[in-house]
Amino acid sequence: MAKWGEGDPRWIVEQRADATNVNNWHWTERDASNWSTERLKTLLLPVRVEGEEGACEVTEVSKLDGEASINNRKGKLIFFYEWAIKLAWTGTSKTGVKYKGYVEIPNLSDENDIDEVEIHVSLAKDEPDTNLKTLMKQEGAKKIRDAMKTYISTLKTEFTQGMILPTVNGEHMETTPQVAPKAEDRKAAASSSTATSQSKSIGVKIPTCKISLKDTFLTSPEELYRVFVTQEMVQAFTHAQATLEADKGGKFQLLDGSVTGEFVDLVPEKQLVMKWRFKSWPAGHFATITLNFTDKGGETEVYLEGKGIPASEEERTKQGWQRYYFEGIKQTFGYGARLF
Repeated sequence: MAKWGEGDPRWIVEQRADATNVNNWHWTERDASNWSTERLKTLLLPVRVEGEEGACEVTEVSKLDGEASINNRKGKLIFFYEWAIKLAWTGTSKTGVKYKGYVEIPNLSDENDIDEVEIHVSLAKDEPDTNLKTLMKQEGAKKIRDAMKTYISTLKTEFTQGMILPTVNGEHMETTPQVAPKAEDRKAAASSSTATSQSKSIGVKIPTCKISLKDTFLTSPEELYRVFVTQEMVQAFTHAQATLEADKGGKFQLLDGSVTGEFVDLVPEKQLVMKWRFKSWPAGHFATITLNFTDKGGETEVYLEGKGIPASEEERTKQGWQRYYFEGIKQTFGYGARLF
């Protein structure tokens, strides 16, 4: 107990502008349930695998029951999460026959190691047996487990930013004795301090990577370019609400807000450059996506180059572009197959 006239240092507000949770002593809690729901959906829906038998893909997150939260006690973060998940999947054989099934994950929990999480793959009632079930059970389950691993990783990094506050004696506010600076030095120091403060507010530096994709569409560069910059056509191939302004500096929002960005440069029939991000990426982080259109005489080759993709999102971003953009456009407008 502190002596009369002396404050207990655990409760004294020392050089804290906001005067909250000094030295991280108090118990604080942050609900991560809504964030986790969206994060798990965006990670699981792009899962797709291919094999000799055909291809399988997750088509719906039909159940996502549970909760997640993070607690900070004395500067230590404690994670709680528990989810029961049910997915719908569709398999398509090489001959075009479709099969439907389910994936059940009953125990995605902080109490279980990721390798201990159960993944049960089954076919829907009355569906005949198929080797596609084995493909989904083996390769599909691996992709699903990787998606859950990414969820846990980002829960412990992105979502926790700001939960451990800086303290007077902590490493975030270390000070060393200095000679009193001259007036001009004080101005320079103040400017530097402001710049540092602004830099810190942006967030942590994340590792990034590049991606590239190439595909061919049975249409002209003019028509294909129009598909990417016309709101009604974007809504048609994404099967979701979209808004976009196809001008330099114009904003766009696709897939009900899951994808947002801004057009950086537009060269009709030749090139599109855009700032682009998934909603679940760290706040303020955008990748640069460049689409180049090349006339191949009755066909158009599209080459995509992406820079600044979060390293943990490389595969998901590639799958998302291939599935929701390229495959979506081919299926909606018939640019993927020749008619004889």
